[in-house]
Amino acid sequence: MRPVHFHHASCHGINELLYFRVISPEDIGYIFSAAPAKDFGGDFTSSYDEIFLVPADPADGCSDLEDTEIIQGQVILVERGGCSFVQKARHVEEAGGKAVLIADNAEDNDSQYLDMITDGSTAKPSIPALFLLGRDGMMIRRSLQRQALPWAVISIPVNVSSLASFPLKQPPWTLW
Repeated sequence: MRPVHFHHASCHGINELLYFRVISPEDIGYIFSAAPAKDFGGDFTSSYDEIFLVPADPADGCSDLEDTEIIQGQVILVERGGCSFVQKARHVEEAGGKAVLIADNAEDNDSQYLDMITDGSTAKPSIPALFLLGRDGMMIRRSLQRQALPWAVISIPVNVSSLASFPLKQPPWTLW
């Protein structure tokens, strides 16, 4: 039995989560779940069969992002910490990113979704902002680093209710 850690997070119902599938690299070819921000950020107006998931540089997304030509129109992976969720999303949006996945900086977090709320600033980003479990973010980044890849290819959002006909290939380290 693993100890349960309660953070300042409310539990998200499965229907509140959004899912994406990693197409490549294949070693992390799973369906991941992420929690949309509570009170800022937009919704996915269309679904993307193939879009890049690009790790941000700097990783925390708290200052202007490098590699803006790669970021254009893609989904950006940033790490939690250093500044507010809203600031991260705003930096990604200003760099031309289509959406932002903010991975928990607690790399052992494989079950607690945080509620990402606004920081009180007036300029709210309009791109989708999603909270990713720390373990998932770490495994994605580690796979990309190990294979020296600049990005993963994902499809987002994935409608898991339509996948009921075959087993969900979820990460072996995550329980849901």
